[in-house]
Amino acid sequence: MNTEEVELLSDSKYRNYVAAVDKVLKNFEYSSEWADLISALGKLNKVLQNNAKYQVVPKKLTIGKRLAQCLHPALPSGVHRKALETYEIIFKIIGPKRLAKDLFLYSSGLFPLLSNAAMSVKPVLLGLYETYYLPLGKTLKPGLQGLLTGVLPGLEEGSEYYDRTNTLLEKVAAAVEQSAFYSALWGSILTSPSVRLPGVSFVLLHLNRKLSMEDQLYVMGSDIELMVEAVSTSVQDSSVLVQRSTLDLILFCFPFHMSQVNNLYERFVL
Repeated sequence: MNTEEVELLSDSKYRNYVAAVDKVLKNFEYSSEWADLISALGKLNKVLQNNAKYQVVPKKLTIGKRLAQCLHPALPSGVHRKALETYEIIFKIIGPKRLAKDLFLYSSGLFPLLSNAAMSVKPVLLGLYETYYLPLGKTLKPGLQGLLTGVLPGLEEGSEYYDRTNTLLEKVAAAVEQSAFYSALWGSILTSPSVRLPGVSFVLLHLNRKLSMEDQLYVMGSDIELMVEAVSTSVQDSSVLVQRSTLDLILFCFPFHMSQVNNLYERFVL
């Protein structure tokens, strides 16, 4: 419990708010079917909305845990949509500064969702990112790699939400600075095989072929070793499509005369 919440406990109405949240959260413990979860989320939403004047949401750790559980891929889209309603209510209440502070608390459930989400859920999730995450600007950086790993699956060729996802990523890059964005992108490509193809494809799409790499070094990010490791791992990926895209990236972007990527070729030779 933080200092702000402790101070609010002197307010009897806030104490009633805490008690109401406690009571509602117990409904999740007794939920045995997905319909029970929707009912529990509806009750939680009502309590939150009735106390929206308080920007400090009580029991936020437990709420974050329950919301993440409600976004489990095995649950139906109706539960996912209801949980996203709860996220939006909370984000409206707490505002951007508190969201930035509690980014990991609420993002742990959201970031893995897009790759498993139903078509009816995807636009709602993207809307949350556009409305509440983008305005965070540079304060997104601590959770940037997680965000990119969560959003990149939306760049599936032919997908209904391809353009919207691409635009979102471009805006994120502008919000956090290009170098930080690409560092996080290479981190995602390195650690998450499932996003290697859309990640490398994004880099290829956004390179200016009329400029030399020296004129767009931000694409390498702020950690050259991380980029080298990501490219090296991708070119050895089990997917032929990932291998081809990575080789295209190497051929177009990293010519042999570039001093910045000598280590890349040394790694392949070794």
